[in-house]
Amino acid sequence: MILTFALLVASAGIIYLSCETFVNSVEWLGQKLKITQTATGTILAAFGTALPESVVTLVAVAFGGDPAHKEIGVGAAIGGPLALSTIAYAVVGVALLATAKRVGRERAATVDVNTRRLRRDQLWFLAIFVAKIALGLVLFRFKPLLGIAFLAAYAFYCWKELSAEDSGEVEGDLEPLKLRPHDENPAMVWIVLQTLGALAVIFGASHLFVQQISAVGPWLGLSPQLTAVLFSPIATELPEIMNAIIWVRQGKERLALANISGAMMIQATIPTAFGLFFTPWHLGTPSILAAVTTMVAILFLQWAFRAPKVRSRQLTHVGWLYVVFAALLFVV
Repeated sequence: MILTFALLVASAGIIYLSCETFVNSVEWLGQKLKITQTATGTILAAFGTALPESVVTLVAVAFGGDPAHKEIGVGAAIGGPLALSTIAYAVVGVALLATAKRVGRERAATVDVNTRRLRRDQLWFLAIFVAKIALGLVLFRFKPLLGIAFLAAYAFYCWKELSAEDSGEVEGDLEPLKLRPHDENPAMVWIVLQTLGALAVIFGASHLFVQQISAVGPWLGLSPQLTAVLFSPIATELPEIMNAIIWVRQGKERLALANISGAMMIQATIPTAFGLFFTPWHLGTPSILAAVTTMVAILFLQWAFRAPKVRSRQLTHVGWLYVVFAALLFVV
C-alpha cells in the first residue's frame, strides 16, 4: 500500500503540473479562435479535461467484459456531477479564502461573476440531470435511442455558449505560451501541440490515479460499485479541480467557475448517452443516493448564486454535502 499511496501523490502532482500547461494553452486557443473568456472555460477547457473520463466511461460500458465493469461505468457517470457540484465548488471557495493575504480579505471573500448566467447553467443542468435519473428508474425497450437526445442537448448548450456575449472585462493577463515563452504571438501549431501534449499527460496520469483508487477500495473493504461511486468521481474530476485551483491562483475566478459549470454539463449528457447506448441504465441505491445529493447541491448553489457576487465561504459549505453522502452510503 505504500507504493499505491506514493503513486497517488505522484500522479496528482503530475496532473497539477500538466493542468498548468493545459490552461495556459487553452487560453491562447480561445484567443486565437476569438472565443469569449467564459466560453473558453465552459467549452474548450471543460471538454478537454472531461474527455479522459468520458473515454473511461465509454470503455467501461461498451467494452466491459462483465456486468460489474458496466456498473462501474454507470457509477462514474452518476458520480461525476456529484463531485463537481460539491467538491469542485468547495475547492474554489477554499482556494479563494487562501488567497486573502495576497489579494486582500475583501476580494478573497467574494467573486464578481455573472451569477445570473451561473444560475441559468445550473438550472439547465438540473433539468437534464433529473431526466437522466428518471430514465434510470424505469425499464423500456427503446431507451438506448434517447442517448441521441442527450448528445443533442450538449450540442445545443455549446451553440448557446459560443453565441453568447461575454459580460464583464477579461480577467488577468494572458501568460506567454510555455512552449514559446519569448513569442508574443505564437503560431496555432504550437498552441495545439501544447494543448494535445498536456491532455495526453493528464489522461495518462488520471488513468494511473484511478488505478490506485481502485486498489485502495478493496483494501478498505469496499465493493467495486461503492468504490466507483465514492472515490472514482474524485479521481476522474481531478483535472477540473486542479484547473480551478490554478485559475484562482492566477486571479481568474470566473474562468474557474465557468470550467466547473461546463464540465457539469458534459457529465450530464455525454457519459449518460454512452450509458444509454450500451447498458440497461438501471440505477441502484448508491447511484440514486448520489443523484439526490447532487440535486440538493444544485439547489444550494442556486441559493448561493442569488446575489450579484458569490461569497467564497458559501461555496466551501457545499463540500459538506459530499461528506454527508459518504456517511449515508456506508449506512445504506
